Amino acid sequence: MDEFTHFNESGRARMVDITTKDSTERLATAQAKVLLLPETLEKIQRGKIAKGDVLAVAQVAGVMGAKKTPDLIPMCHPILLTSVDIAFKEEPQPDQEGRCAITITATAKTTGPTGVEMEAMTAATVAALTIYDMCKAVDRGMSFSDVCLMSKSGGKSGTYARKDYVSG
Repeated sequence: MDEFTHFNESGRARMVDITTKDSTERLATAQAKVLLLPETLEKIQRGKIAKGDVLAVAQVAGVMGAKKTPDLIPMCHPILLTSVDIAFKEEPQPDQEGRCAITITATAKTTGPTGVEMEAMTAATVAALTIYDMCKAVDRGMSFSDVCLMSKSGGKSGTYARKDYVSG
């Protein structure tokens, strides 16, 4: 049976001891989807959002979010990120509810004793929140979906790839 490593002998939360874990190259990719009105996507594409270049700012925010992950997630170890990359895929075809989408893909990398899944997921989420913040004046009905880990590699647990994920 697996041991719950985030609890001490008293049953209280603790940060896991990673002192003896091997340093390996670790990579994680996460995604988030922002659902928005077609007019909002068009304004983003044409650079007509008053706050500026939405995707450029969201990209920087995602990188900054990855770097701040241990400040936001209580039991997350501070790690030395060696790379964070944010990509956007615009989906201009409206769904059944008349919403377009921007899919955010965040990839984080490190060499160390613990993984970067939380950093990748935080990066994708912060980028999504930034899109909302920059566009809320024109589309308060935006929402997020599909925030998830797409893949990870490295470490004792090895490789994971979401069944519906094909890396680009």
